[in-house]
Amino acid sequence: MRVNKSITLTLGKQQQVLDSLLASGEYDSASEAVRAALRALEREKDALDEIMRIKVQEALNDPRPSIPAAKVFSELRALHAEQVKAAKRGIRD
Repeated sequence: MRVNKSITLTLGKQQQVLDSLLASGEYDSASEAVRAALRALEREKDALDEIMRIKVQEALNDPRPSIPAAKVFSELRALHAEQVKAAKRGIRD
């Protein structure tokens, strides 16, 4: 498996950010900056995944009784109908 592979990137407005990072000396090369950005993106994704796992587990552990889907959708339809009426009258939340 090839470890290093050259690629071409079009950064658009982000080019200014990269140029600034390089000019400041914070990074020695564009490759170093992009690798750091990818590591940060990976950490962010891992953190969000963990948050979602925790939220799902909290929901599964919740001792309150489940709400039937039909009731939830009924309440959502009623809420939506109220919001539509209010919007027609010119009242916005």
